[in-house]
Amino acid sequence: MNPDFEKGDDLIPTVIQDDRTKEVLMLGYINDEAFERTKAEGLVTFYSRSKNRLWTKGETSGNHLKFVSAKLDCDRDTLLIKAIPSGPVCHQGTETCFGDKGAKGFMYELEATIKDRKDNPLEGSYTTSLFEKGMNKIAQKVGEEAVELVIEAKDNNDDLFKNEAADLMYHFLILLEAKGFALKDIEAVLQSRQKG
Repeated sequence: MNPDFEKGDDLIPTVIQDDRTKEVLMLGYINDEAFERTKAEGLVTFYSRSKNRLWTKGETSGNHLKFVSAKLDCDRDTLLIKAIPSGPVCHQGTETCFGDKGAKGFMYELEATIKDRKDNPLEGSYTTSLFEKGMNKIAQKVGEEAVELVIEAKDNNDDLFKNEAADLMYHFLILLEAKGFALKDIEAVLQSRQKG
């Protein structure tokens, strides 16, 4: 891979994408030295135009970008780096530098709501009540919903099947949170099983 650094006065724009969610996180600039350091050390390093020096993302905040892979565009003057963020990417505390909380989709929003119900119990909340009842009850509910889904899979009522699938997914997210895991952890396992 040979980026054409000469086109942009030794700097090329570099789009950073979350390797797991495919979400665009930020844009930075990289020169040849920053690119070589990124590959060698495994942490995304940019060239800071304001500081006039190399800058490893997270060097002060600890929110690094773990380098996964890089691709060049067709003109060889723009990089796409896939990385795994270790925390919020933007210095303002958001997941992306585009000021939003992210575009990971509804399942991630639901996951965040479930975590909030655990961390900040809400009176009358079904989710809060499951966390209060403990791991055995949560695991039991996942088992019950799985059985109900299997039963509906054998019938021809699409609406009932979709509703049971939704119930299972919801309770599965609660179980993940109760065990201290997140969707991204399960995605990582699935990605590790993916064959080229």
